[in-house]
Amino acid sequence: MSSSRSVVRSTKRSGTFIQAAPDMVAQIGDDAPKTERRKRVLSGVQPTGTVHLGNYLGAIRNWVNLQDMYDTYFMVVDLHAITVPHTPKELLESTRNGAALYIACGIDPTKAKIFVQSHVSAHAEMAWLLSCITPVGWLKKMIQYKEKSRKAGNEEVGTGLLTYPVLMAADILLYQSDLVPVGEDQKQHLELARDLAERANYLFGGKKAKKMGCKYTRLFKVPDPFIPPAGARVMSLQDGTSKMSKSAESDLSRINLLDPPDVIRNKIKKAKTDAFDGLEIDNPDRPEARNLLSIYQCVTGMSQEAVLQDVGGMRWGDFKPVLTDALVEHLRPIQARYGEVISDQTYLDAVLADGAESAALEADATLGNVRRAMGFPEPIKRV
Repeated sequence: MSSSRSVVRSTKRSGTFIQAAPDMVAQIGDDAPKTERRKRVLSGVQPTGTVHLGNYLGAIRNWVNLQDMYDTYFMVVDLHAITVPHTPKELLESTRNGAALYIACGIDPTKAKIFVQSHVSAHAEMAWLLSCITPVGWLKKMIQYKEKSRKAGNEEVGTGLLTYPVLMAADILLYQSDLVPVGEDQKQHLELARDLAERANYLFGGKKAKKMGCKYTRLFKVPDPFIPPAGARVMSLQDGTSKMSKSAESDLSRINLLDPPDVIRNKIKKAKTDAFDGLEIDNPDRPEARNLLSIYQCVTGMSQEAVLQDVGGMRWGDFKPVLTDALVEHLRPIQARYGEVISDQTYLDAVLADGAESAALEADATLGNVRRAMGFPEPIKRV
């Protein structure tokens, strides 16, 4: 392995997830022309509810840096949003809002492809093709399926909740992604995508694909996990041991990026704290202190040492207004930019159309190659 690379191959066997550095790789397929491109990164956020502080600090803010180093594809993953009951009108609205927030948070459509997942039909077709080679046992082992199905009651759970990890694999593999940003709760899904890439390559790739006339005999690149250098795991304001989530019943548990100042102030005021004196960030017995101080560190850009020097000696009643002011100021330009983007429907439509067109070119190329390898005829066009 070249010394210029800091990528360490990660597999289910080793469990190694290591930060990757941007370098150049060959185009799709082992037998493809050896033209070089920047490494490709793909990620997305569901448009259920509104984007919250955890989505932003843990994922979207890191994307802003990635777009300057990698070939980046960022989706609003609306197909994933219907694995649980949803309201069509709300989904439509939140999908557009989510795309506008990507731009407001700093994703530049001239650098990255921003698109809506359902606008690229290859996602759904590839998910079906992969589903047909995915053992059911693999899916039943998924931790999120076990947890969500237990809460909903197994008889009431839709098939999509079981199979959506295959759709996620299709999302990743369609673009021959080199790197996929992952958090702790998504590692298992990336492992499935890697396993499915290897399974499809074994079943239909190589000499078999060559006999079928495929342009590329390696059907899928096996993606590596990417651990962002400055990711933040933001926890619930009501429970410092649980991740901030859109699905939590109480809106007081999260800061939404579009919350006005008075709402943010009320949520921070009601945020769970503890009875200890002073503020600590590394005490495992004080998860709420660690969470609120980490949020303050992220939105101010201070080092951990500077944060403790600045506010470590405060009582909760003194610190909460300081945290509120920092949050309001950090979100102010995002909210202003969002207002500009969402009010210009022509601009937003153009961004999403351009993004979907660029994404479809890549996705359709992969899908066409896989279709041929699996024995499907080319679509017949009328003359």
